[in-house]
This record gives sequence, structure tokens and C-alpha cells, in this order.
Amino acid sequence: MGLAPQDKIGVEFVVPPTRQIPQIESHTITESAPTAERAAERSLQLALAAARTADDNRGQDIVVLDMRPITPEFDYFVIVTGNSRRQLHAISEEIDRTLEQEMGDKRMGLEGYSESRWILLDYGTVVMHLFDEETREFYALEQFWGSAEHVPLPFISNQNPSDD
Repeated sequence: MGLAPQDKIGVEFVVPPTRQIPQIESHTITESAPTAERAAERSLQLALAAARTADDNRGQDIVVLDMRPITPEFDYFVIVTGNSRRQLHAISEEIDRTLEQEMGDKRMGLEGYSESRWILLDYGTVVMHLFDEETREFYALEQFWGSAEHVPLPFISNQNPSDD
């Protein structure tokens, strides 16, 4: 390294020599990235696994909304009503267990757990909304996102096809 001339107060500045930046071999991103179809299928699998887990834990009025035509932010909403704080916690914890341990996914965010009126589980492309009945009626996400298509849930026998 070369030394620069001293400035007015007698401090020397070290000037680093010019370095060559190594060239990196270019790769096409699409070679390693999943295709859009595979990513959409994975999102649907996560949404259905969350909905089934909610159903297994006695969640009510379970709805999966396909958000892909409406927003690029996420693919699916899973909306569930629980009867009590305890039930909402159980549903939330079981969805986490299922998606993380069985499906190998990782939750990106959790909101509202301590209040337990609206618990939001953010898995990136899939967002779960777990409500108590009063809060679900107040926010009315199904009406707000009314143009979203309802995904059929074959494991729920009492689905109302007129909701579509």
C-alpha cells in the first residue's frame, strides 16, 4: 500500500491499491428457482394443510380464498373462526406444527396471539386469519376480498357452494 502525503495536521492517509474484482460465472436464475406452477401448487398445499388442521381442531366456517388474481403479495388466505381464546391458540399452534414439521415451511410472522381475537400467521404466500366470531364479523374479510375465488375444501362436508 502506498502512503498519501500528510495533510495540514500531520496525519497520514493510507490509500489502498486498486483491486481486481473477480468475475463470477453467470447462471440463469430459472435453473434453480421453482417454476411459477410449482410455487403456486406449493402455496395451495400449504393453504389446504392449514385448513385441514383447523378443521381437525374444530375450527368453524373455514374458507380458503385464492388471492392470486387480486394481489401479488400472497397467494391464499385461510380464514377460520374459533370459539374461545384457548381454541384459537390450539388451532394456531397446530397449524404451525403441521406446516413447519410436516411440510417443512417456516412462519414469517405472527400477530395478535396474546389478544386472541384475530391471530394472523404469515407464511409468505399463505396468510392464516384466525378470528373469534365477533371480530370476524366486524372485519368481514370475505366481503372485503369479495372477488376472490373460494377454494373447495373436500374434507369439509358442510360447505355451502353458494358462497362462491
